[in-house]
Amino acid sequence: MVDQAGAVPAAAQPREVDDYARKALVASTVGYAMDGFDLMILSFMLPAVIVGLHLTASEAGSLVTWTLIGAVIGGLVVGALSDRFGRIRVLSWTILLFAVFTGLCALAQGYWDLLVYRTVAGIGLGGEFGIGMALVAEAWPAHKRARASSYVALGWQAGVLTAALSTPLLLPVIGWRGMFLLGLLPALVAFVLRRVLHEPELFVRAAQKTSGSPYRYLFADRDATRSTIGIAIMTSIQNFGYYGTMIWLPSYLSTQLGFSLTRTALWTAVTVSGGAFGMFIFGHLADRFGRKPMFILFQISAMAMAFIYPQITDPTMLAVAGFATGITLSGMIGGYGALISESYPTQARATAQNILFNFGRGVGGFGPLVIGWLATKYSLPAALSFLVVIWAIDIVVTLTMIKERRGEPLT
Repeated sequence: MVDQAGAVPAAAQPREVDDYARKALVASTVGYAMDGFDLMILSFMLPAVIVGLHLTASEAGSLVTWTLIGAVIGGLVVGALSDRFGRIRVLSWTILLFAVFTGLCALAQGYWDLLVYRTVAGIGLGGEFGIGMALVAEAWPAHKRARASSYVALGWQAGVLTAALSTPLLLPVIGWRGMFLLGLLPALVAFVLRRVLHEPELFVRAAQKTSGSPYRYLFADRDATRSTIGIAIMTSIQNFGYYGTMIWLPSYLSTQLGFSLTRTALWTAVTVSGGAFGMFIFGHLADRFGRKPMFILFQISAMAMAFIYPQITDPTMLAVAGFATGITLSGMIGGYGALISESYPTQARATAQNILFNFGRGVGGFGPLVIGWLATKYSLPAALSFLVVIWAIDIVVTLTMIKERRGEPLT
């Protein structure tokens, strides 16, 4: 049972990485990888879809926009459903929803039916991050919780990489309709999930006490409110810095430094590789030294790279600086899963994961717009240097509003 203070008994807290923990990690990572894979193949397929369905450029672009809108809706709703009805059950529903409506895209006859299919598929995608992070946090022991969360975050990178490698090979052979039919494969994942995984014991124990809306836990008391505001600012700044840099990086390399398209793509790939490495090491270091110290270290590093990178013109040094920039920009994504999981009770864990991270992505989406405006008013190097200011704000917020909870049992 749950005690009167709402804490979950120690018996429900995992002590070692067992077979269930590994299966939960695989399921969560695959779910998040689908997010990256789906959005990347859609971007690759847009020219073929435009020709096949006679779409305008604005209609094609709106397919991506409405997929993301669907993901935001899913993030707001699906996490709460998971906190109420179970991690495995709702994760299976979301994967199945995504798979069915992605498959239906192959049957689209025009813009409007394809738009509906993409939006509903996006709803399925939107909930997977939060559910997966909550599931892994509850299945893994406290001393390895951050690294497990970082592995889930790496799923996105793996999905993007898989799409980038497979789409150019498969698209000419099976066409855009065939590529959408591949989206039915995750339905098998949903089937396997229901067969091999049960709900975490931590969730089952906490569910006995669940009542009311899970959203209320985000502002349940002073500590919760402070954590909610602080983490929302952190995710917003990190996403702002990430999108503001990554969207404008190719333009900076080509227009300011005269890089060719091939060299620009190579330097961008180096930065993305640095991001994957950053996520991996963040999780391991956060388990060893704490979440808060690692966030501050990475924020200071991001602030330093925002100042240093625009000053470099040597190609070799740019590659080194790009790898370091990738580490600092993306590495923090590997830490949010553990930080949010430890800041809220089991009754609202998936809700908090989805709302706070999707809020940050929504605010971060304005990063390219603001950087573009500053570049027009001043210069692109000056605009990128502006990020020094927001990282300084991030450091202050982390120092003053975030509580260190490394090693603490989940409630």
